[in-house]
Amino acid sequence: MIERVVGLAEKLEPIALIGAGGIGKTSIALTVLDHSRIKERFGGNRRFIRCDKFPPSRSNFLRRLSQAIGAGVENPEDLDPLRLFLSSEEMLIVLDNAESILDPRGTDGKEIYGVVRELGQFSNICLVITSRITTVPPDCKTIKVPTLSMEAARNTFSGIYEHGGRSDRINDILGQLDYHPLSITLLATVAQQNQWDNSRLAGEWEQRQTGVLQTEHDDSLAATIELSLASPMFRALGPDARGLLGIVAFFPQGVDEKNFRWLFPSIPDINTIFDKFCILSLAYRSGSFVTMLAPLRDYLRPTDLTQSTHLCATKDLYLTRLSFVIDPDTPTFQESTWITSEDVNVEHLLDVFTFINANSEVIWDACANFMKHLYWHKKRQTILRSKVEQLPDDHPSKPNCLFWLSRLFHAMGNHTEQKSLLLHLLALRRTEGNDFQVAQTLRELSDANQMLDLFEEGIREAKEALEIMERVGGTWDRARCLESLADLLLENKQLDAAEDAISGAINLWEEDQQYHICQSHQTLGQIYRRKGEREKAVQNFEVALGIASRFEWHNLIFWTHYAMAELFHLEDELDDAQDHITQAKLHTVDDKLCLGIAMEMQGWIWLKQGSLEGAMSEALGAKEIYEKLGAATDLGHVMGLTQAIEEKMESRAAPATSDSSDE
Repeated sequence: MIERVVGLAEKLEPIALIGAGGIGKTSIALTVLDHSRIKERFGGNRRFIRCDKFPPSRSNFLRRLSQAIGAGVENPEDLDPLRLFLSSEEMLIVLDNAESILDPRGTDGKEIYGVVRELGQFSNICLVITSRITTVPPDCKTIKVPTLSMEAARNTFSGIYEHGGRSDRINDILGQLDYHPLSITLLATVAQQNQWDNSRLAGEWEQRQTGVLQTEHDDSLAATIELSLASPMFRALGPDARGLLGIVAFFPQGVDEKNFRWLFPSIPDINTIFDKFCILSLAYRSGSFVTMLAPLRDYLRPTDLTQSTHLCATKDLYLTRLSFVIDPDTPTFQESTWITSEDVNVEHLLDVFTFINANSEVIWDACANFMKHLYWHKKRQTILRSKVEQLPDDHPSKPNCLFWLSRLFHAMGNHTEQKSLLLHLLALRRTEGNDFQVAQTLRELSDANQMLDLFEEGIREAKEALEIMERVGGTWDRARCLESLADLLLENKQLDAAEDAISGAINLWEEDQQYHICQSHQTLGQIYRRKGEREKAVQNFEVALGIASRFEWHNLIFWTHYAMAELFHLEDELDDAQDHITQAKLHTVDDKLCLGIAMEMQGWIWLKQGSLEGAMSEALGAKEIYEKLGAATDLGHVMGLTQAIEEKMESRAAPATSDSSDE
């Protein structure tokens, strides 16, 4: 960046260094001012003007400019008296902290802006502006100053702090500061002045976060941030501005621009306010989100969350949004995919408010709904798990939380954990004496045991669930039990019984229950495949694919293509198998487990086609995914594939080794 600024200065281009307070703008300007090439080019005609050191008015600026360049004009009213002096030779002028004079809401803001713009148009002058606000003359080459690189941050810290060597814990703290230069300098200075070792420094950070960042000389992050908040432009945003900044600060991802109107319906100029946050370098845009640097976020986050009107209103809106019914058979199902972009924000909101309102059923019900959203749209682990498990067993929300947590583990392929949660849930349900809920849990447990290859145990549970649902459930509930029973009977090679069960389910589904009708045809196709009735299998798979494609149900499209790839693979129709598994991969969307399963299948197909490199590449990709997800069962399966590939590689290498030996 220094080289870039020096290069522009040598061409006499006007330059604006823009960024948040403490980002290093002044340091860059001073380094450029003292650069050997700049000294050689401009000699003694290098001027540095601190714009925050005089009252922000046009007359004060012109008087300070006259003094800095040595023009000797006492009170110039404009640039005319200075023009001859300014144009006499090449000159570099730095206007540092120029936001204090360029703020459009400040005293004489427009007039000062005009003078600065005219100053930058002198052909012999290189004007360098450092500013927190982006309202600089349009002729300036604007350079956004980023945070430090990881290595530069470490060097900055260790250059000041001498009481402890480098450590992973300190590196982690630097990362939590977003490698913000001022924050790192303050942290190192405070630790050095107090002679803290690494352990003490880490402890102080854990307790106080950015509250640590204040030296004995009253240099602090707080002072830098408050300076930005004191600007006329910020004050002009009105009484809601600080609260809205607090919302941006609270959420790890910031606030999605698409949600402005939904989250802040009572604030008519909400887009303008967020634009001004970015103009003031208090926030920045990352994709569609308006967010901020971690040190600013920690300082500006509301201290008493329950008293923050804006945050409480935002929380209620998110809880309401989570409570909408998610049903894949309804047209509104796709609307619930909003969670894929906001899951980190929602998870943080729930994590905080389950601590604040630990006994609130509303919050815990929202946790269950959040896990339901993840199950359908973004299968991943959640930090809420430990909190759910620590809830007292008599808490009314615990069963629903356990249920959706178990479903989430099912979706991630961790069926051992799924079963553990369901056994806990089943005990709670039996204690309650609610037969319907007992049956529902038994059916889920039977699904988990199917995935763990415990078919007999799963069949017993599915039959008990069906027996209960025939007494207390509706047609949909009976059909679901028959569906689960059919899957287990299929895996246990009781194909006729499986066909009877799934046919019974199809007869029970209503016309509007297309999602389950699609799943049932998938299962029926698998049964016919196992029976060797190829045409019937393909026919049912195509029915399932037609339904799933019509509604754009990516997970069902994936599984149908996967089933057809499996069929053609076993029939040695490998080109068709490759076509279907490739199509399946296109519909994994954000589902890493399904991607791993598809890669494993493609590995088997490549192996049969003789492409061992392709097979191993797919196998290793699947293995990496399974390991990250903790999908133990699937990991065991893919190890069988890698072993088969290695054996094939060894058998291919054996003749070559033998020939070499004979020679």
